[in-house]
Amino acid sequence: MLLAYDGTGFRGWAAQRDPSIRTVEGELSAALERICDDPVKLSVAGRTDAGVHGRGQVTSFATTTSLAPERIRDAVNAMLGPELAVRSASDASEGFDARFSATAREYRYVIATGDVADPFTARFVWHRPGPLHVPSMRRAAAALVGERDFASFCRNPGRGRSTVRDLHRVAVRRDGDLVAITFRANAFLHQMVRSLVGALVMVGTGRLEPDAVQAILAARDRSAAPRIAPPNGLTLERVFYGRRRSS
Repeated sequence: MLLAYDGTGFRGWAAQRDPSIRTVEGELSAALERICDDPVKLSVAGRTDAGVHGRGQVTSFATTTSLAPERIRDAVNAMLGPELAVRSASDASEGFDARFSATAREYRYVIATGDVADPFTARFVWHRPGPLHVPSMRRAAAALVGERDFASFCRNPGRGRSTVRDLHRVAVRRDGDLVAITFRANAFLHQMVRSLVGALVMVGTGRLEPDAVQAILAARDRSAAPRIAPPNGLTLERVFYGRRRSS
């Protein structure tokens, strides 16, 4: 299933032990179990954090139901839409898994730099008044591309877990008062994108030199990085399957 959701009212993707805590997985699993009359265990391409949105999230599950995928899609949307919507649903090929079959994920972070926040987009952007120097941000972003140890730009994943990721692409674009930063990688660490955005914004304001990003990477220490950006500007845009996408 291809999902889109407004993450504002959810405590992230992952279901919690306390059923009163609303999560995307918890709400979707409960709806699917009612529709399919079957226990449902979801696999997901990206475990988005609290307040983070999805436009191209992918999830998969096994079921014995005889309902057509389109019927399941429509039933979920009637129960959970428009906060959470199934954009499309189909039968998966043998061995497919939304998480383990994915070869890349793409996130987009949007910053609004105008003086006044727009109430119609405020849930989906970081309103941060003041200019950002995009060329400097692009220069800093170039140092992040490739297979790197992003220990400085994530929460500790736990003992023995790798913090190396292959960042395929970072693009910084301005459209009027909006600055959008797109990241594509084989996978992302917890809070990695928000941490990278925090550093790039510091570069854009001139409070951090573009070359400083390399020193932060080399430190492999979370305390070396600037404060992370808030979650509401971040959206999981696309998930790729098949061969690696580099552009």
